[in-house]
Amino acid sequence: MKYILWLLRIIVGVLFIFSGLVKANDPLGLSYKMNEFFEVWGTLWAVPYSLTLSVLMIGFELIAGIALLLGAFFRLFSFLLLLLNVFFTFLTAYVYFTDKIKECGCFGDCFKLTNAQTFWKDVILTAFVLVLFAYRNQIKPLFNNKISFALMAITCFGVFFIQSWTLHHLPYHDCLPYKLNANISEKMKVPPGAIPDEYETVMIYEKGGVKKEFTMQNYPWQDSTWKFVDRKDKLVKKGNAEPEIHDFAITDFDGNDHTEELLTTPGFTFLLFIKDPETASNENLDKLNALVLQARQWNIPLYIISSASKEITDKFLSANKIERSDVLQVDNTVSKTALRSNPGLMLLEKGTIRGKWSYKDYPQNIFDDNGKLKSLK
Repeated sequence: MKYILWLLRIIVGVLFIFSGLVKANDPLGLSYKMNEFFEVWGTLWAVPYSLTLSVLMIGFELIAGIALLLGAFFRLFSFLLLLLNVFFTFLTAYVYFTDKIKECGCFGDCFKLTNAQTFWKDVILTAFVLVLFAYRNQIKPLFNNKISFALMAITCFGVFFIQSWTLHHLPYHDCLPYKLNANISEKMKVPPGAIPDEYETVMIYEKGGVKKEFTMQNYPWQDSTWKFVDRKDKLVKKGNAEPEIHDFAITDFDGNDHTEELLTTPGFTFLLFIKDPETASNENLDKLNALVLQARQWNIPLYIISSASKEITDKFLSANKIERSDVLQVDNTVSKTALRSNPGLMLLEKGTIRGKWSYKDYPQNIFDDNGKLKSLK
């Protein structure tokens, strides 16, 4: 039994550490996924707390995974792990059986699993944790209490430092469609060889007050006792003929579309995304204004892309004395996906993403005396 317990500890511990590290790369992404659940459940009061919950949950996954491998404070962590896995199993069962949420997001955006795969993964994982919980008294720590406490303290510091860094800057590894060197126009096209969704036409007939569905091959067209009620197209096989980017549309506040213009402009174009002006950071505005002036010097357009109304956006720009540029509008979801920063800066070269920066890292002196890009640091 000793070796079985060790095997289960390694499997569960490594899986929790992996899951936590993947999500620690993008805590904001997990908070957005939590908000989807809150909206479906009608618990919008919890939305303001989603980021805090995200950071704490990621932290617990990593800390519990390390504790499991070390055998540190095992009675406590085996109980907490069991509670967490039961909760995750309930959550993924809800997603799988109701289909109200497209993806659970249990491994973030870098490693996507289907809802069925996620559910059965959690069922198996819960079974493993149940065994560990049942035999918790047989599992001894690798080190004494002082060393175990020191290692757990270092783990806690590292866990929250990683998340703090990504929240103030950008994810270490960008797993979203708007990554560096991606061409937005190309990402908006259906990939070659993609398989379209497969639909079946369903005919609905009624007889004796009972409605029944038929296919085009067996519907009772010759039986006059059946009365036609309706027809519908039913999805029988989900394809993958969906572009990675399908909602990128930039307009002015009068509704005029400027998407093609931005993606086909020769040379460089800066886009300053402001997801929510009312909560946007005003750090390093001196660096931002210096960049605006430098871009203007070399005739490099800089557009402010807001997800709020014109009035709220103008109020933010005026209050923070930001050098005025063309102000356009984009959907809130696009802004969140394009840049995990509010505000955040993107550099395009004819629709290809050449640079992305958070408000902490606005670039300086990235063009030479001829207006050529020389550095992205």
